[in-house]
Amino acid sequence: MHPQNPLLNGHETNRISLFVDGENAYYAQRSLGWFFDPRKLLDFFTEGCVIGDAFWYASQKMPPDPRETSFYGYLNHAGYTVRVKTIKSFRDEASGELTRKANLDLELAIDLFTTIAQYDTAVLVTGDGDFERAVELLRSYGKRVVVASTQETVARELRNAVGKHFFDLATIRTHIERFTGQPTENHIREESLVLA
Repeated sequence: MHPQNPLLNGHETNRISLFVDGENAYYAQRSLGWFFDPRKLLDFFTEGCVIGDAFWYASQKMPPDPRETSFYGYLNHAGYTVRVKTIKSFRDEASGELTRKANLDLELAIDLFTTIAQYDTAVLVTGDGDFERAVELLRSYGKRVVVASTQETVARELRNAVGKHFFDLATIRTHIERFTGQPTENHIREESLVLA
């Protein structure tokens, strides 16, 4: 059983949408030393609330890895809309270094604003400082924005933008931890190169 949703304390409105930056969330989990189950994460943050939307932003190799496809299917079943972008490779002409990239920041920002009528509180599971301006703009529209990440992986500017609305994932381990046999991105991402 979940505790009372901490996001409801002192707030009359209770429509909550969840936006999970998959790559950033992966590195946050690595810093914690344990992984969360996406369904438990969604349940925890929306307990006692009306769910506006739940999005998960992820990268995908080409051809697609069957394990990725399976994980994204699990996310759909768990209640997420999955936004996937194919990983692209770029070679630096000067150094010859190969970089792989599948940045979904723009897709996340677009969803934040195109679904703005569906939520009162947006929970961003990311530590990416690139969302600082989006957070400030949402707050100017009267929306409450909560960032859920770790102390080690949240960017200073993002932490500053949300002020007291920072939620440390380490404090809810017993409610969201993934146990053996539950789907995870861990085994997929351990084999992948670091993506921007």
